[in-house]
Amino acid sequence: MKIKTEKNCFMNILTGRFASILTVLIFICCSGTVSAAASKKWVATWGSSPMVYQSFGSAAAPAPLENQTIRQVVRISAGGEELRVRFTNEFGSEPLKIGAASVAILDNGTAIKPATLKKLTFGGKDAVTIPAGAPAFSDPVDLETADLCTLAVSIFFPEKTKVGSVHMGRIAYISSAGDFTNSKKLTDAAKTTTIAFMSGVYVTASKDTGVIVALGDSITDGTASTPYRFNSWPHKLAERFAERNGKSRPMAIVNEGIAGNQLLKDGAGDCILGRFDRDVLATPGLTHIILLIGINDIGMGGMQFPGAEGPAPAMITPEDLIAGYRQLIARAHTISPDVKIYGATLTPFEGTFGGYYSPEKDKIREAVNKWIRTGGEFDAVIDFEKAVRDPQHPSKMAPEYDSGDKLHPGDAGYKKMADSIDLMLFE
Repeated sequence: MKIKTEKNCFMNILTGRFASILTVLIFICCSGTVSAAASKKWVATWGSSPMVYQSFGSAAAPAPLENQTIRQVVRISAGGEELRVRFTNEFGSEPLKIGAASVAILDNGTAIKPATLKKLTFGGKDAVTIPAGAPAFSDPVDLETADLCTLAVSIFFPEKTKVGSVHMGRIAYISSAGDFTNSKKLTDAAKTTTIAFMSGVYVTASKDTGVIVALGDSITDGTASTPYRFNSWPHKLAERFAERNGKSRPMAIVNEGIAGNQLLKDGAGDCILGRFDRDVLATPGLTHIILLIGINDIGMGGMQFPGAEGPAPAMITPEDLIAGYRQLIARAHTISPDVKIYGATLTPFEGTFGGYYSPEKDKIREAVNKWIRTGGEFDAVIDFEKAVRDPQHPSKMAPEYDSGDKLHPGDAGYKKMADSIDLMLFE
């Protein structure tokens, strides 16, 4: 009986020691997992402000989709380990049914790299119905992506679907009949520059990753750059950040420009004062804003935007724009952690299409730029005007940077704008 008791005591000691060792091992393993998870956060790496389709000239609105797949091509700025997509029905007038969706790394054209194909789900389900006026996030998927990685996001619409929430000036392919979300390639697909029902891509990245929102109009959106390429100034800025990867703070940049957009008045998309919270302040990981807006407010004074209804808007004053800027500055500075907002000067536009430019309007632009540079209310100034103006005729864009319409830069002009930005502003 004594021997049995001593044996039990010995076994209890061993068991206790084993339990203690096991507890320590579990603690070490769990601590490592927690530590790894704590070092990551969700950040926006691509964005596209949703809007109702705006016809420029005689362009027809997109046809409804029915039993079709749309494959949308996006180049992210910063890579990560996990990924999720923000879908949008915020400008839809009825519920939006997505029957299936997927994401993959693009190979070429409509072709994807099959090993990277991931089904996107919504609360574990393949399909989702998004109420009118709402967005929907996909569940996260494990997909390791590098900086400047090009993705294909495919969406299948089983029912007749009016294309209600769009963004022009991007890259997408519309299939023939069928669900091709799991297909390696789309055949007989129609290529378009209008993407639909998608407004963001988010990745998990290191905690120190910053996120810049480039906010503005067509000059931020990349109008007049080479179609189906990535040549806007935000794209070029993302390339500069990618080149220094590992040597300094990682940065993502999200382009929330809308062609034709204004600071103070709705037209091509909601005005920036109206969409600021949704398109900017709600951006995951937001640390900086670069604001380039106001040239359409000035140029559209006294003339009507193509396709718009009602009387022509009145001329605005520098004080009108400055008051709008101050509202955005105040709203940005209420965010915690701190968000910095940088003001960019308005680029020259003498010689552009009739009615849009006048010497009187250019005086408004010059007064606004003077305030941006000297007012001291933005956290910093980015002098895009200085970067692209003609030194011999400062109210005009330099010929080598002009796309040809005297308003929008071309590829070289957008690169010059990106190159003019001091990257130390984002440390």
